[in-house]
Amino acid sequence: MESHDIERKLAAIMSADVKGYSRLMGEDEVATIRTLTTYREVMATLIRQHRGRVVDSPGDNLLVEFASVVDAVQCAVEIQQELQRRNADLADSRRMEFRIGINLGDVVVEGEKIYGDGVNIAARLEGLADGGGICLSGIVYDQVENKLTSLNLGYEYLGEQSVKNIAKPVPVYRVRLEGEAAALTANQPVLRQASPEQSRRAQHERPINRDPLALSLSKPVLSSVEGGERTLALPDKPSLAVLPFTNLSGDPEQEYFSDGITEDLITDLSKLSGLFVIARNSTFLYKGKILKPSQVNQELGVRYMLEGSVRKSGNRVRISAQLIDTTTGYHLWAERYDRELQDIFAVQDEVTEKIVAALQVKLTEGEQQRLRRPPTNNLDAYEHFLRGLEYYWRRTREANAQARQMFERAIELDPNFAAAHAWMGRTYIVEWMFQWNEDPQILERALALAQRAADLDNSLVVARQTLAYVFLLRKQFDQAIVEAQRAVALDPNDADACITLGEIFSCTGRPQEAVGLVEKAMRLDPHYPASYLFALGQAYHLTGRYEEAITALKRVLTRNPAHLHAHFLLAIAYSEIGGTEEARAELSACRALDSTYSLERVRDRIPYRDPTIIERWVTILRALRS
Repeated sequence: MESHDIERKLAAIMSADVKGYSRLMGEDEVATIRTLTTYREVMATLIRQHRGRVVDSPGDNLLVEFASVVDAVQCAVEIQQELQRRNADLADSRRMEFRIGINLGDVVVEGEKIYGDGVNIAARLEGLADGGGICLSGIVYDQVENKLTSLNLGYEYLGEQSVKNIAKPVPVYRVRLEGEAAALTANQPVLRQASPEQSRRAQHERPINRDPLALSLSKPVLSSVEGGERTLALPDKPSLAVLPFTNLSGDPEQEYFSDGITEDLITDLSKLSGLFVIARNSTFLYKGKILKPSQVNQELGVRYMLEGSVRKSGNRVRISAQLIDTTTGYHLWAERYDRELQDIFAVQDEVTEKIVAALQVKLTEGEQQRLRRPPTNNLDAYEHFLRGLEYYWRRTREANAQARQMFERAIELDPNFAAAHAWMGRTYIVEWMFQWNEDPQILERALALAQRAADLDNSLVVARQTLAYVFLLRKQFDQAIVEAQRAVALDPNDADACITLGEIFSCTGRPQEAVGLVEKAMRLDPHYPASYLFALGQAYHLTGRYEEAITALKRVLTRNPAHLHAHFLLAIAYSEIGGTEEARAELSACRALDSTYSLERVRDRIPYRDPTIIERWVTILRALRS
């Protein structure tokens, strides 16, 4: 092949293998293969969620390609955290720890395979990593240093390493995960082989989930305990899971479009009171995965599943969809639409109507009208909106800013695009909650955008939800309740709307009602995020069910050990039942995560209508510190 015919591209490469694999195989081949198979399935699921592609998987090795280094590092972190949780259930001698190396570099493409120094460096970095650890090349570190603050990472500079078959030494950084990052800052102020500037940068870390209201905005994490190892009872109405439609365009850049079609269908169907529809958070965990209907029935607890594919080319779009009974595997309905792109909303309406007819769902007059209301008549605006949603769900500071730009452009193209206004408002809520920007005007911008969206479309759930959050944060409790109740009434299947109303009830003296709403949200979103557990623990605590609150909050920390407010509320709950030592340990964890955490901050930042709640907590904290 001539040099000018060689296909090259820039790619983020992840290389992984098992530490001590030969020893594990020598001791027990069957158990090792069983664990390796299970762990690979977990890794494959997370890789697909982060838009990665498994290139090769010989023996215990795994070679993966990503278009983004941020996706690659996020994926590696989640893999190590999930495998750490699973290893905790195994004997020390049977634990399987993967080493991961990540590089960004030029690769040679030959069919499905990739070659070159970009791949070789990733493999050498893998060899430098500890079991359960991650090593990055310098170029990867430079790309992600300020983009993954929400993951609470630390970085240890290992110097320039000479690696086999690579001419120049490679700058290498070791990733420190959550608790390790805190320990690094406390115990390793000087990093080996690091310059003063590198030492400063290598200790870069930031606690996550500082705000007590960061609930439905948290990224979902699939729990090995709660994620599907039990059978859920079917609801008393037709129940449905819309699985992510497959992108068949041949262009990964079109992934946003197939995801957007899926989200629109979930949104439209979930508004129907005669249906029970699983939340996006849970169904998108199965993106790229081939599922048996019986698996969907067991893990999501629904009678029906909708799956399909999208092929977009130029001004044409082809959508295939099929509705399947998960208890029998029979196809109830299937259709293929080959239309002009401008007909996309009509196609979505047809799919929704066919499902309603197949499941014999009766629509109210208001539901019939809402189903026939296109979000915009400007296709360019719609595409920018879908790209904005794709960025929004990535949950990074950079992606949140990109999402806002996309929503802004959508509004420029169609000033009456209500959903674009509402989701742009959400980007400001996210920015405030993760403390990427603490300018008080952020909430005012979110309020103005949400109000504009509601004025344009008074049935838009995300607008009502955003208004409810802003009103709660401004301690306008009555308005918060009204808007949250509207959101739940407009979309009874929206898990986040239930959580929003539940949290507002907790903050306004109605925690028993909050418990019911959180439990409903957990059923609508079986793979619910840790934030739902925090909302449940908060509601339990306010009803005086301290033991149950402790159980829920400990489950939060199992998933996210750096959840500051879970530690704080645990300290209060332990105090309520006389567990003084446990309470003090939780307060110490708070201080380790955030040295600025104070009694004044608790009083000022937690919006409870009844001020005696905070005063009681402040009294408890003072007693613990005495």
